[in-house]
Amino acid sequence: MDALSIGVRAEIEHTALTAHIANTATSAHTATSAQAAIGALNALSAFTSRVAPVAPGPHAQRPGLALMHPPSRPSGQPSRQPPGQPRFALVLGSGGVRISAALGLVEVLTQEGLAPDLVVGCSAGALFGALIAAGHPAADAIRLATTLWSAEVTRRRRWRAIPQMLWPRLARFGPDFALRDDRLVRQRLTQAFGDQRLQDLPTALRVSTTCADSGSAVVLQSGPLVAVLRAAVALPFMFSPQHIDGKRLMDGFISDPLPVSAAADAQAVLALGFESPMPYRVDGPSRLLAQMTSAMTNNLVQARLAAAQRPRLLTLMPTLQRRVGLFDTQAMPYLVEEGRRAARLALPAIEQMLAGVDRAPVAAAWK
Repeated sequence: MDALSIGVRAEIEHTALTAHIANTATSAHTATSAQAAIGALNALSAFTSRVAPVAPGPHAQRPGLALMHPPSRPSGQPSRQPPGQPRFALVLGSGGVRISAALGLVEVLTQEGLAPDLVVGCSAGALFGALIAAGHPAADAIRLATTLWSAEVTRRRRWRAIPQMLWPRLARFGPDFALRDDRLVRQRLTQAFGDQRLQDLPTALRVSTTCADSGSAVVLQSGPLVAVLRAAVALPFMFSPQHIDGKRLMDGFISDPLPVSAAADAQAVLALGFESPMPYRVDGPSRLLAQMTSAMTNNLVQARLAAAQRPRLLTLMPTLQRRVGLFDTQAMPYLVEEGRRAARLALPAIEQMLAGVDRAPVAAAWK
């Protein structure tokens, strides 16, 4: 769910239908309301990663990989791991299909005996994190991810959405408004994960979401996995919030695009994220909005990382050498290989970070 963009590309087609309603409106008030709805939909199209070529992010220190280190740890031996404290956490941020690079990353870490014992994810990172925590190998995870992360899951329209946008009072527009029907999303999640529960996965998984009412981050550590992941991908406007334990939860990207704070109790943290793409040119209102949104997202990530002030936090921000669309599932093999390459490049830094960490053996399910 990078830059609030899931399914918005399909929404461009939906805009044409709304425009037809506006053109056939018989009253000035109705036409004005319709045009307002069109404007909202046009603005939404700003968030898709396909609207324009993107410029390389400013944090790439060398082609392919940027490593961001926190201040060095003061000298002295670290305390041993308390019972139940995670030793090594992998944090996966938003980024759409690009986060599938995590599959290659974990593959290399596992081969080196450095498998994480905690995975944290938000948005798309929650989906790929769940595949990793459930123990799916890379090839199997790619197959499942192709069905979970595709434009197809965003194409089932809610026809009531049109009158709700045009005549909100009459059609009862409410806080759970959605442009899309989520039945296919739930169906695909159920096919992939069945009745598994978050707390029962082979590797511990935490999913970062956002409370729709307060805007604060909510980290889930238990509950039905399908419902938890449905909350993680609940992009405002596109899908309705997921109700869990009396809270209305939506995409964690809104509150924390790279939720390292959700692994605050881990001895060491490796975070994988991608910068939100910036348009090369701004030649219309949608791209101007995309520029502002990407800037805010990237600044939020940097602010969160700076606030973490962890002695053992390593952040990987790979720079891709080809353009990858939001639902470009055909690029997954390339992205997995990029994840492997990023892991190999960062391996000395990862080993150094883990040098003083309790090396008690961890049973890794992902192989």
